[in-house]
Amino acid sequence: MTSEQEFNRRMIRTVLTVAGLGILLATLYAARDALMLIYVSALIAMGFSPLVRLISQPRRDGGSRGVSRLFAILMIYLTIVGVVVILAAAVLPPLIEQATTLWSNIPQYFNHFQQILIKYRLLSHRVTLQEAVQNAPAGASGNAVNAVLVALWSVVGGLFGIITIVILSFYLLIEAESIVTFMTRLVPDTNRAMVVTACREAVVKVSAWLRAQLVLAGVMGVFAAVGLVLLGVPYFYVVALFAAIGETIPIIGPIIGGVIAVAVALTVSPKLALGVGVYFLVLHQLEANILVPKVMEKRVGVSPVVVMIALLVGGALWGIVGAILAIPTAAILSVVVEEVALSRERPVVHRAAR
Repeated sequence: MTSEQEFNRRMIRTVLTVAGLGILLATLYAARDALMLIYVSALIAMGFSPLVRLISQPRRDGGSRGVSRLFAILMIYLTIVGVVVILAAAVLPPLIEQATTLWSNIPQYFNHFQQILIKYRLLSHRVTLQEAVQNAPAGASGNAVNAVLVALWSVVGGLFGIITIVILSFYLLIEAESIVTFMTRLVPDTNRAMVVTACREAVVKVSAWLRAQLVLAGVMGVFAAVGLVLLGVPYFYVVALFAAIGETIPIIGPIIGGVIAVAVALTVSPKLALGVGVYFLVLHQLEANILVPKVMEKRVGVSPVVVMIALLVGGALWGIVGAILAIPTAAILSVVVEEVALSRERPVVHRAAR
């Protein structure tokens, strides 16, 4: 084979490789939403995997043999459903009552808020809700209808995504061992132990992150509810629920919960709103500077610097979803980097021993 033929062969191979890589990247980008659902399902499966193993493994003292993996997974899912139903039965009735009352009192609170603005000369005269709607810019009603339709479609898509994640994570939990076995077959024999160790460490870290998120959300919701009750803020169920949900969203979530609490307290008096703002500010500082760093660093094993970088990158790439998944992703990447570094150090240690 001449040098010209060899050059043409290499050129064709390079073009085909680049084209194949471009098609692969374009396909992954087009399927990014589906890949995100798969990734979230995998994280949830990893988070519950240690609990499944704990329930299904036989006892060491020779007592019971343990239950099957499928039955252990069903127990966990049924327990979660039961807890959600119990919490919903306890929280939803007063939540619905308070939310309904809040909605019916919005005109009254709107007028009271305007009186405060007029008192401090921030508003010249009172405006009714009807006048505010009539004075809206042209085309605002059409934009409102479009916004409602987009919101409804987002809710439908969100429900479909949640159902997909629940079902897919269930099957991933069932097939976890076979998936790991299949992954180990794709790597050389010398690196299989490293892959198995990395998978186990990643599962441990993701499980710790998931438990930490649930604990942090519960703690924030309880403290928010207790503080709002002591301060005499109405609709504390609704506000505490937003505070608990907001705790699962890094950085911006607690701020949104505090803003909602201050807005509700402002309908009573500016003094109460100031007190609520100070309370949530102190609560957020304790949570952000003491509770979260300690939990994430000691349980998950991710330093505060890595956490901040991961939050910035994740938020820039995927917004709120990226920020939520930033810490477990950083934990998984830290495990991979650590295992690769250790695998490169082992040959050096063996040669030095010889």
